[in-house]
Amino acid sequence: MPPDGIREGTPAAAPLADDGWLDTLARDGRVVCPGFLEDRLSDALRQEVYALRNAARLRSARVGRGRERRHDAAERGDRIHWLEGATPAQRELLERLEHLRRVAARGLIPGLFETEAHFALYPPGTGYARHVDAFREGNRRRLSLVLYLNRHWRARDGGELAFYTPQDGADEARELERVRPEAGTLAIFLSQSVPHAVLPTRRWRASIACWMGLRDTASPLDSLERQSR
Repeated sequence: MPPDGIREGTPAAAPLADDGWLDTLARDGRVVCPGFLEDRLSDALRQEVYALRNAARLRSARVGRGRERRHDAAERGDRIHWLEGATPAQRELLERLEHLRRVAARGLIPGLFETEAHFALYPPGTGYARHVDAFREGNRRRLSLVLYLNRHWRARDGGELAFYTPQDGADEARELERVRPEAGTLAIFLSQSVPHAVLPTRRWRASIACWMGLRDTASPLDSLERQSR
């Protein structure tokens, strides 16, 4: 059971047909959007990730930075496979994400340039400890998105996405909200400032994790075409 005052289950839908969701994102640092994907597309993507599992094509995710990256199932238990648009379902999803990227770049985060995404499949008994997706220095990620693929998810199945207050000094982080990983639901949040966790799941839990980031350039002039002399 979530602590008192924690919102759980399926929140009210946030509008994605226009730019209104950006206001919620700017105010709260996060927005949850049930029904972002219809059953047809979420079912196709779910079938893909389980086919990858059965073909032993998923790999254990790692934690840490640079040379310190390592496998630690106690901290992060998902198995992943990067999306490259290899199937019609992936291409359709990536087109929708591209639309969101353009909206966010125009209305909230100028310079938002690229999107990366992977399947994330959590076996029973695993989760992902509280963390942020991007350190304030040395990481281009600015916007995180998690899309769920699980049909008929029950409260007793666990595996919720939990959001927390930022931890400042000696203050303990406080849980704010839990999102049930039900098929079609999309969660969007700021990569650098929103702590979150995947609570331990009691059944296989399928999702797609995405990040939108800034262009990787050493200088603002690097992205400009040089005129021939």
